[in-house]
Amino acid sequence: MWFLYAVAGLALFAAVLYLLGNYTFWLPLRSAKLPRVVMLHQVTPHAEASGMNMPPAKFEQLLQYLVKKKATFCFVSELDQYQGQRNVFALSFDDGFLDNYQYAYPLLKKYKAKATIYLATQIEGIEKLNAEQIREMSESGVIEFGAHTQHHVNLLKLSDEDAFAEMQASKQDIEALVGRCPSFAYPFGRFNARHQQMAQEIGFKNAVSTRKKVEAYTAENQFNIPRVSTHGAMNALQMRIAMAKGRYKL
Repeated sequence: MWFLYAVAGLALFAAVLYLLGNYTFWLPLRSAKLPRVVMLHQVTPHAEASGMNMPPAKFEQLLQYLVKKKATFCFVSELDQYQGQRNVFALSFDDGFLDNYQYAYPLLKKYKAKATIYLATQIEGIEKLNAEQIREMSESGVIEFGAHTQHHVNLLKLSDEDAFAEMQASKQDIEALVGRCPSFAYPFGRFNARHQQMAQEIGFKNAVSTRKKVEAYTAENQFNIPRVSTHGAMNALQMRIAMAKGRYKL
């Protein structure tokens, strides 16, 4: 009999760990007056749902949920204009995948939701946006483009000189295409205080990291803005938890 109790106890313990790990309802509640910068990459039906890909149907569910919450959508560069307002969301996409134009862009227009796309302007190995698509999206008023280095490099593996050049050149590439490039995203979320200073010196207004958190937009984190983590297979409850607390799982 004791064996059955032990097995039942272990099963219950495992279930509790799974619940706590995959549903972070136990994290502190974050005020609706704090902005949420949502981190995304791909939106395609041709790849499995993952931390990198949110299929179009799931992305539309996210937009519908935010619209129902009466969200105010802004570009990342506009965060300072919405201090203290409720339900402010800045959607962001990293890298510059072609599917951002094919699948995300039509949905963003449908729901009148702004988004910032961080381009790695000379990235290789992905199907990426072309210059014509970038200009069209920028001119729509729905999309703002930020920089993500030229070659999607880990800045911590570069000399300060090379890191500065990668950051500055990507800004110049985007300005040549659309006229402005106010924000930056650190590739892989890898950076240090020197890179934050570089972003400021180069002329970026702010920069986003991959810290999974919700916090006020201040001078202290202006070049280290946290983002809400997402997953293409999130269920409805996990989606709500993520938008409320910054992450849906550990």
